[in-house]
Amino acid sequence: MKAKLKTFAATIALLVSGVAVVNADEVKPHKYTMMSPAELAEYLIFVDKGYKLSQPVQEGGVAGQRMFQDDLQKTCSKLRGERATGDVAAKISAAARKTIKYPEGGIKLGDWRIGRELAWSGFGYRVGHKNDNHSKAQYGPGGNCYNCHQLADDRVGGTLGPSLLNYGKLRGNSEAILKYTYEVIYNPHSVFACTNMPRIGAKGILTQEQISHVMAYLLDPESPVNK
Repeated sequence: MKAKLKTFAATIALLVSGVAVVNADEVKPHKYTMMSPAELAEYLIFVDKGYKLSQPVQEGGVAGQRMFQDDLQKTCSKLRGERATGDVAAKISAAARKTIKYPEGGIKLGDWRIGRELAWSGFGYRVGHKNDNHSKAQYGPGGNCYNCHQLADDRVGGTLGPSLLNYGKLRGNSEAILKYTYEVIYNPHSVFACTNMPRIGAKGILTQEQISHVMAYLLDPESPVNK
């Protein structure tokens, strides 16, 4: 592979210069090819400045602050994709439960129509040349649920997470199910330690009211999810 890379680089140099003759043995592989994926990512972001770390973000601060892991992320990263078990899982779930704030007056379902819009929206907190303006969004930042879950038959969702079709039809809407669903949305690590699902409530992506609407989309019998 290295030999082919040297020959390819030498050929390109010759074609570009038109006259220069390059010895293939003198052409060194690009430094990118010598890096692991993790090293390359860090190099491109922090050294090569391929990401504008100083760019303001909507939650406050700058984009560079998103590059650093909190304690939970550090713990889960050490598992390298393996499932958290035993004392590690128990410790993560216990810490996650402490972050959950429940609505005053108890957990109630909102409007499934608003929940539908939130669940199928990826609007909010994106970094780029044109940041999202939250004040112009009808329902605020979305939950981006569709990116990982199939939610209804009339649209195509993702497959990274389990399908949520018939979520309420299969489970009902008892107090226990309301509490479980709220906790999974608010901080899923309270139930599934080291899950890939974002901490939608704990990180302020959705408010308690918005979560109630998404829950209605999942649990209301009239919602397309349950048809």
